[in-house]
Amino acid sequence: MKKYRMNRLFSKQGKCLDVAIDHGFFNEKAFLGSIENMEKAIQTIVAAQPDAIQLTVGQAEILQNMPGKGKPGLVLRTDVANCYNPEMPEYLFSHIIEDAVEQAVVLDAACVVVNLLMLPNQPELTHQCIENICVLKPMCDRYGMPLMVEPLVMRPNAEKGGYMVDGDIDKILPLVRQACELGADIIKADPCDDVSEYHRVIEIAGRPVLPRGGGKAPESEILQRTYDLIQQGAQGIVYGRNIIQHENPPAMTKALMAILHDGADVEKALLILQRQP
Repeated sequence: MKKYRMNRLFSKQGKCLDVAIDHGFFNEKAFLGSIENMEKAIQTIVAAQPDAIQLTVGQAEILQNMPGKGKPGLVLRTDVANCYNPEMPEYLFSHIIEDAVEQAVVLDAACVVVNLLMLPNQPELTHQCIENICVLKPMCDRYGMPLMVEPLVMRPNAEKGGYMVDGDIDKILPLVRQACELGADIIKADPCDDVSEYHRVIEIAGRPVLPRGGGKAPESEILQRTYDLIQQGAQGIVYGRNIIQHENPPAMTKALMAILHDGADVEKALLILQRQP
């Protein structure tokens, strides 16, 4: 049954663009730019026709209530965390929603996603994440629900708020492998500092890897990074703010889809971006 839902996420060529609009879950004002009106944000992305949209349990119905057969698949976020704030809270948590997989089934989700966070000197947070995955894994198997795990190696909040990625591949590799050993069907991992080494992440995962977009970056940088990651063997991407906070989200979506599904290079993707109204 997992294969049935995986087929809704991935193209015949095995590629997937998942647009993350689940940032409101994390109680951080900076994440809310361009998604203050969720109905408008979701409608905008649906019109651009990515493969999937990543949403929370409180907002998923906006997508699933839309009529028609051509909607992107739903990737349901299952955990709430507080590690993205500019200053480190006294108490860190990663809390899984109640009956997460059953709620995903009711919402007709194609996948659920959960974090595996590793912050400096915060082993308790990683432990909570492992517990969350261990709860989800047997339920996902029971209901035929693909499990996407997001192994994220983060730098100290003091360096740049709570969203600073640590691109050290020697830290990324073991965390990705731990996510796989815990039962992930799909990996959502950060790019490493040297993208030419990302094939090592693909190899150690042994299952579809969708790199994360991370913080906002210039469009040429995003397109080049995406192209390079696909050349390294990534089977797609999970981007949020680099799409939804772009001045033309549908055009950025189409440019990224062209790289993923049509084999476009960066020059062609930029032309698509520039030609869109």
